[in-house]
Amino acid sequence: MRHFLNLTDAGPDAIAAMLDDALTRKQARAGWPKGRADADAPLAGHVLAMIFEKNSTRTRVSFDMAIRQLGGQSIVMEAGQMQLGRGETVADTARVLSGYVDAIMIRTDDHAKVEEMAHYATVPVINGLTDASHPCQIMADLLTIIESGKALPGMKVAWLGDGNNVLASIVEAAGLMQFDVVAACPQGFQPEEQAIVRGNGRARVVSDPREAVDGADIVVTDTWISMGQAHADTKLHAMMPYQVDAALMATAKRDAKFLHCLPAHRGEEVTPEVIDGAQSLIWAEAENRLHAQKSVLRWCFGQIG
Repeated sequence: MRHFLNLTDAGPDAIAAMLDDALTRKQARAGWPKGRADADAPLAGHVLAMIFEKNSTRTRVSFDMAIRQLGGQSIVMEAGQMQLGRGETVADTARVLSGYVDAIMIRTDDHAKVEEMAHYATVPVINGLTDASHPCQIMADLLTIIESGKALPGMKVAWLGDGNNVLASIVEAAGLMQFDVVAACPQGFQPEEQAIVRGNGRARVVSDPREAVDGADIVVTDTWISMGQAHADTKLHAMMPYQVDAALMATAKRDAKFLHCLPAHRGEEVTPEVIDGAQSLIWAEAENRLHAQKSVLRWCFGQIG
């Protein structure tokens, strides 16, 4: 059974194969209506259950369209509208859904929930986001970087701000795909040591944002106040020196690109001139959630790698 809870579940060869498949399928669809199935409809007859314990725009729409374009169907379930939100265990939910659908995607808080879901499910389980990692987002980021003409091995990625779940998955990707990550995070908001260890020596944390961005190929940030957190003035004050503005971008390579998984708060983690500027790839990055996740689904069903 192939579950996609973290990037390591697939490994570098499968990730490379998925990225190649995503790029090929995206190019093959150029000019097509969004709702038209791929020519081979490789997941025809398959149903994906999508469980949301956290609100979503990109994850919801991209996975829904992904399974449709692969020829399958989806069922969307809000935790508050199903028994999971009324005390039914994750294990029981996994067992029940496995009898109805062919795969489960869950977007939740505690990473232990997706692990429990995968343990008891008899169908593939995909991590749509947890507090610990966001592998589907990073698959889209890697696809976007490749599309921009950059090679993954040996590149430098600079991260600015909170040491969160997105950073954890970027670091994990660095260890697998052989690029470097330098994360600039304020004291008290640095990533857990375990997350950095997963980079296999390809990641380090610094306090100076200019040190992180100097010579970078890719500059990445994320919202400082994550979903479910209070809008903490103390945290915002600590983060302000890590805002990505034009002056900071100027210390990266001249052809450096800017990424942000969205939603964004212009004027907080990034200035409008950067996120809406020529170096920003955020709209391609958002669209690539769809294309990358199609290949993740195919990998889960043994069609890739």
